[in-house]
Amino acid sequence: MRRALTLFLLLGAAPLAAPASAQTIHALPDQTSHIRLSNRDINHVVCEGGEIEDIKFSAEKGLAVEKGGADAWIKFLAREIDDAGQVTRTYVTQPSEFFVSCNGATYPLYAEPAEIPAQTVVLMPGTRQRAQANNELMAALADEDRAVSITLSLLDDRVPASFSEVAPSGDTIGIAAIPGLSITEGRRIAVEGAGLSASEYHLRAATPVTLDERLLVEPVLGERIFSLTLDRVRLDAGETARLVVVRREARQ
Repeated sequence: MRRALTLFLLLGAAPLAAPASAQTIHALPDQTSHIRLSNRDINHVVCEGGEIEDIKFSAEKGLAVEKGGADAWIKFLAREIDDAGQVTRTYVTQPSEFFVSCNGATYPLYAEPAEIPAQTVVLMPGTRQRAQANNELMAALADEDRAVSITLSLLDDRVPASFSEVAPSGDTIGIAAIPGLSITEGRRIAVEGAGLSASEYHLRAATPVTLDERLLVEPVLGERIFSLTLDRVRLDAGETARLVVVRREARQ
């Protein structure tokens, strides 16, 4: 009785592309990320802000891996057995380890194959990588110019990928010196390596008011305030303004 065994999928000449339905997972460097990958579809790995230099894995476990630029693709190879015309296909269930080099850091991935849709694994910069990128971005700037750059990035909604998003409080606060003004934090970022952080606040006036930035230097908006910037100062009742507060971080 003749039995034919075939492994699927061998990598072709064209790069693999992950299905549009891929779900996203985030991984950090220098710590093992336990993840689940599809054992049927093609999984996608993305190096955020850089290129994938290398991927180490055990080829004996039935894997096909291809990389190019910032992207890599991982496929667990199904095994098909043709036993006298009766075809049986089995899928990989044994976990595999990957060690991906991205932006000079190593991302250990412990992947469990599962019957799930294709996954996209985004390799996020760690604190060291973000600090290095921010130093390169701002090394030539004086502190005042750094504050201006951070403020404009928030007002223009063009925040660099090396800035870390921090969950805003979302609480509505007030300042005694400006009655009728409600203040809500909408966005907060940390700039590792620069010793600065910033928040964008949304201000709403209950009555007409002319805002004075000096009156906004209050502990309720944070300690070690370095700069404040309003996008407008005159508000009628019901109108809103945006305020960006840049703070110095406490020295360790």
